[in-house]
Amino acid sequence: MPHYDSGVHKVALVTGGAMGIGAAISERLAADGLMVLVADINHDAAAATAAKINAAGGMAAPLQMDVSNAAAIAQAFTTIEKDYGRCDVLVNNAGIAKMCSFLDVQLDGWMQILTTNLTSVMLCGQHAARLMLRNQWGRIINISSVSGLRAGTGRTAYGTSKAAVIGLTKQMAIELAEHGITVNSVAPGPVDTPLTQAMHSAETRVSFTNGIPMKRYGTPAEIAAAVAFLAAPDASFITGHVVPVDGGFIAAGVLAV
Repeated sequence: MPHYDSGVHKVALVTGGAMGIGAAISERLAADGLMVLVADINHDAAAATAAKINAAGGMAAPLQMDVSNAAAIAQAFTTIEKDYGRCDVLVNNAGIAKMCSFLDVQLDGWMQILTTNLTSVMLCGQHAARLMLRNQWGRIINISSVSGLRAGTGRTAYGTSKAAVIGLTKQMAIELAEHGITVNSVAPGPVDTPLTQAMHSAETRVSFTNGIPMKRYGTPAEIAAAVAFLAAPDASFITGHVVPVDGGFIAAGVLAV
């Protein structure tokens, strides 16, 4: 049987945890009683988010991590093992997006997105799972996207990377299940963050909203709530799944008759 000790402070690592959805996830996991390592390439932003969590009565610490660099990932996990001796929850949230048409995709841009959005999930997952093996308990939640489930204009590299994250989630889940580690993916629909506010044109927002039965963008807190559920002990028999948090976008077909 998987071992779960409710008397021990669990350690959660959130990549890209300093801003937007990542910050909301960090804050929610801390509110649920976990010690949260706010990992981000921007150390100052990570420190600010960790300070906010601590001021609210939670437990958090910043951790600088460039998920596009394998050596930096390895070094970060060396620090985690040295300072905390465990990693109970991993949220692979860090990612980048660059929109361009299929015919204009450049190889360097393609490789950058796949390295950041996909390879980092595999590497962080390996490092975290090795620490989780010690207690035969762990939760890995990979943030994918509805763009990994449905194609979208301009999202050749991004959508492909997120579709691969969903496939990788299933592979990780079946191989880690015997060790008491569950692996699932949360696929956000459009979410109101500074990034989407900057990247989504008025036309994009209308197109998305018209295809969402709830007729609105989601909030970072709504994504964080789904992550928190999958990270909790009660989600012990859920593994290998992708959970769209999208206001019905994936389920929708014709919305007007």
